[in-house]
Amino acid sequence: MTGFNQEDAAASFDPLRPKLMRVAYRMLGSVTDAEDMVQEAFIRWMKADRNAVLEPEAFLRRTVTRLCLDQLKSARRQRETYVGPWLPDPVVEEEEQEDVTLPLMLALERLSPLERAAFLLHDVFGLGFEEVAATIERDPAACRQLAARARTHVREARARFQVDKQRGVELAEAFYAASRSGDMKALGAMLAADVSVHADGGGKRPAAMEPIFGFDAVMKVHAYLADQFQKSGSKLVRAGFVNGLPGFITLEADGELQTTALDIEDGKIAAIYVVRNPDKLRHLH
Repeated sequence: MTGFNQEDAAASFDPLRPKLMRVAYRMLGSVTDAEDMVQEAFIRWMKADRNAVLEPEAFLRRTVTRLCLDQLKSARRQRETYVGPWLPDPVVEEEEQEDVTLPLMLALERLSPLERAAFLLHDVFGLGFEEVAATIERDPAACRQLAARARTHVREARARFQVDKQRGVELAEAFYAASRSGDMKALGAMLAADVSVHADGGGKRPAAMEPIFGFDAVMKVHAYLADQFQKSGSKLVRAGFVNGLPGFITLEADGELQTTALDIEDGKIAAIYVVRNPDKLRHLH
C-alpha cells in the first residue's frame, strides 16, 4: 500500500506545510506548538490511504485544525498558571503581510476554541461554511453562529486604519533610538495619551507582572529603562514587522533576544508589546 511510502508522503505534504503552519500558529499563538501539530499531521498523512483522499489540502487542514482544538484545551489550563501577561510567540517578517495582527491574536484568546476555529477558517482563510462545518464537525448553521459571535468579540481588535508601511518602520526605528538613548522628549512625542505596555517574561526574565497603562506611567517606566540601557546596552538586531505590527528585535545585556511591537493609531503609538520569555524567542536565533 502506498500509504506508508515516506518519500511519496513528503512530496505531497511539503508544499502545503507553510499553509498548515499559518493555520496552526493562528489557532495556537505558539510557533513550537504549531510545528508539533503540523508534524503530527504529517505522521497521520504517512499512515493514511492517500489514494483515497481527493483534496489533500482540505484533508490536512481539517487534521491540523482538529489537533489544534485538542491542544487549545490543555493550553488554556497552562495560561491560567502563566506568570505575568501572555503574548503570542513573535513572528517577525520583513514585509507587512500579516492577516492576523498581534491585537487580533490577543482578542482570539478570549474566544472559545470552536469560535476561534470558525472565525479563522471563514473570515481569515476564506473557507465556505460547508467546509468549516466539515472541519470542526458542526453543522453549517452552528458555524455561522460561532463566526458571528467571534466577529463581535474581535471587532475592536481589527485594524481600522492601516499605518503606512514606511511610516511604521520609521516610527519603530525612532522609538528604538529614543528609548535606548533616553531622549524622553522625542519618546513622549510618539506616544498616545492612553498608551499601554504589555511585557511577557513568562517568569523567566524580568518583566512587569501587569500591563502598564497611561502616558505618565509608561514614560516613567521608559525613563527607568533608558537608565538601564545606558549602563548595560541594547543592540538593534533588525527592524521589521512583528505579528503584523512595526517593531524590532534587540539583543539585550543578558545575551537574550527581545522583540518589541508597536500598535500605531492616528500616527501615535497606542500600545507597546514586548516579548522577553526566551522560550518564545528560540525560533528567531
